[in-house]
Amino acid sequence: MTGGTDAGRARWSRRRFVGALGAATAGGALAGCGDGSSGPAAPPVSAPGSASGSPAPSAGRDGSAGSAPAASPTASSGAARPLFIGTYTSAEGGGRGIGLAAYDPGSGRITGIGTLTGVPDPSYLAVHPDGRTLYAVNERERGAVTAVRIGDRKVLGSRPTGGAQPCHLSVHPSGRWLLSADYGSGTVAVHRVEASGAPGERTALVRHTRPAPGPGQQGPHAHQVVTAPDGGHVLAVDLGTDTVYSYRLDDAAGTLTEVARAHTRPGAGPRHLTFHPGGRYAYLADELDDTVAVCAYDPETGRLTIGAPQPTGSGTKRSGTNYPAQFVVAPDGAHAFLANRGADTLARYAVEADGARLRLLGTVPVAGDFPRQVALAPGGRLLFAANQRSGTVSVFHVDPADGGLRLAGEPFASPVAVCALPL
Repeated sequence: MTGGTDAGRARWSRRRFVGALGAATAGGALAGCGDGSSGPAAPPVSAPGSASGSPAPSAGRDGSAGSAPAASPTASSGAARPLFIGTYTSAEGGGRGIGLAAYDPGSGRITGIGTLTGVPDPSYLAVHPDGRTLYAVNERERGAVTAVRIGDRKVLGSRPTGGAQPCHLSVHPSGRWLLSADYGSGTVAVHRVEASGAPGERTALVRHTRPAPGPGQQGPHAHQVVTAPDGGHVLAVDLGTDTVYSYRLDDAAGTLTEVARAHTRPGAGPRHLTFHPGGRYAYLADELDDTVAVCAYDPETGRLTIGAPQPTGSGTKRSGTNYPAQFVVAPDGAHAFLANRGADTLARYAVEADGARLRLLGTVPVAGDFPRQVALAPGGRLLFAANQRSGTVSVFHVDPADGGLRLAGEPFASPVAVCALPL
């Protein structure tokens, strides 16, 4: 969602663009499109060929083949690694599917490889913990989730979410459950993951009916669903009801039982929650009132306590309005980064007191228009920002000492990019 007085997810869906996620080796950590994870280890990728080393497909109108030169000669630190980018397949000027690319882990240079087609409107992606299966929401009125086997890019199957316009999904760390959030209907679904990696039967569907929708909202809008670091609780962020819901997940049955609610200020419009590595604190981006908050988390009860609103660093906004999109946290937990849409900046925070405090250090221009998502490469030395309206992915070198950001080169062109996940 863009924020402000949006007339509904359906209208915004026509302008939103796809998330991205990548392949990983077996046994890798859970990763999602912009979930703040540094991602699992990934096999080397031959660029500009495909993952198997075959010749790259010819460049299409979606710009999936091509490269972004580095700003300065930075030595490569090894073989190219996977990067997945996507778009709305039904949007005018959108792409043809999930973009396949590779990046150099030293220079940050991106090389396009091709496109994974056959998955409609994959606006958010996640990868199974074993690194073999990619999952996508199909953000349509009759929402669905789809699985793709990464090794041969075969579509394994789809299942309806039971709701409308799913915009986020994640995989439980056990690998047994696929979680999805339906923006249009304000629902959260759980699907069993079959042995093949395909989504199985739906085991739960919960609808956010209370509290009443916030100011300017016509209903609940589930925007994110994520598993807490303790593994036993699932948190759903609802922009429409200004609430973060905590559920206990039954790991045998795949059912959800609500255990707590955390409320933001009316009209804040919470969008995205990212946990600190310590597991006791999380950071919440509030899309509608242009604020962020530090949240305390109790792993015993699943209860989240939302702190006071803090600035996003948007300052003088170029477009007059700023909509913070999401946080990522450095692997060592020392710094956090926020994407600001409208101000078109990346805000940099020092994380203090073992995660309990955020201190705004400053902002840098994102070198694009409307950065919808940010993700850190493994190790946290590169940060990728997907710029929706300019249709580009910007790459930044991250200084581990102070969290400083330095643009790695010209942004990589990809149609209406809203998510990019380096592995």
